[in-house]
Amino acid sequence: MADENDKSTRQNRASRDDRLKSALRENLKRRKVQARERAAITEPSQNENGSLDEGAAGKTGG
Repeated sequence: MADENDKSTRQNRASRDDRLKSALRENLKRRKVQARERAAITEPSQNENGSLDEGAAGKTGG
């Protein structure tokens, strides 16, 4: 009786581990896609001299 219970517990654990691995893998893929999309949208422009173009923001008058 104890052997059947132990075997069932191990199978449940393995099944759970497989589901978690799959869910984590899918989550990682989704987050990578989101990060790539954000990087493509917010990619900073550069001047001809290679410095980042801050535009009017960040510059003080005077």
